[in-house]
Amino acid sequence: MDASSPPQPVVEHAIASQSEFADIRAGNIPVVSRGLALNWPSVQAAIDGDEAFARHVTNGASREPINAIVAGHEEQGRFFYNETLTKFNFVSGRGTWADFVGDLMRLRSDPRPPSMAVQSTPVDSIIAGFSQHNRLDMLTHVEPRIWLGNAIRVAPHYDVKENVAVCVAGQRRFTLFPPEQTPNLYPGPFEKTPAGTPVSMVDPHNPDLEKYPRYSEAWPHALQVTLEPGDAIYIPYCWWHGVESLSPVSCLINYWWNDAHPALAGPYDALLHALAAFRHLPPEQRNVWQMMLNHYVFEDNGDPSAHLPDHAKGILAPASPELLAQMRQMLRGIVK
Repeated sequence: MDASSPPQPVVEHAIASQSEFADIRAGNIPVVSRGLALNWPSVQAAIDGDEAFARHVTNGASREPINAIVAGHEEQGRFFYNETLTKFNFVSGRGTWADFVGDLMRLRSDPRPPSMAVQSTPVDSIIAGFSQHNRLDMLTHVEPRIWLGNAIRVAPHYDVKENVAVCVAGQRRFTLFPPEQTPNLYPGPFEKTPAGTPVSMVDPHNPDLEKYPRYSEAWPHALQVTLEPGDAIYIPYCWWHGVESLSPVSCLINYWWNDAHPALAGPYDALLHALAAFRHLPPEQRNVWQMMLNHYVFEDNGDPSAHLPDHAKGILAPASPELLAQMRQMLRGIVK
């Protein structure tokens, strides 16, 4: 990998309407919208300075305990694993939001601060009415979540959802890879992960190409952008993204959603089941099931039920609540 070659920039496009947002989603690539949330009161408070932002987000905040994570300065802001992958390199704790914001403010001038963050917390549970005054009209049906901390790094990972992330305070740098680069990003364990899904084991700041040689193949596909307060980024379904907070006080609001029918089985859960069902079979049997999946699920040969009359298609018919209920019954072994 040529470390001197920077990643490609993320496409920038203003979002002025719901139809424009629909077009962006249909493109299935990350897109940045500069100033999309510039009129938010929280963004304006952040532009006025850290003190103004701190007052704004603690005014009337809940006193209920929240979760936070902390790592020592020696971790250089990277929330990850320890060297043996037996545990994380950070610890969790609980306290009030106001106390966390106060600690964050006090550490701004510390030359060797610990890394600290509140992550993925429903913002209205902390700051009542936040989403009413700071809203994206295109995503009013999605619960916003808040991320607040100092200069930290979140390892590249993917979400089984679409995502819009809004930079509220400080700067956030996103480095993104398309889903097809998964083999070249060396995903970590399924069972223990700091991000919900497996994270890349490669440190983007110092990639070990002897240990992870295929990362050099992923790098030419990387996209990168730095967001300022009020900027937003759309991250498509399952795109890998590493996120760096570049400021002593950094806040992000994000929106996760999935338009799949709520009765559908979760694809990520199905992947885990597939690992249990197929991965340890003899090669010749795995080949059979790979063919079956390609035929029935991914439709490599077209509609697998095209030769059947509609009344006989059964679970191969177009999706419906009744069909999905029937499939769940079959999985439970109680077909009636």
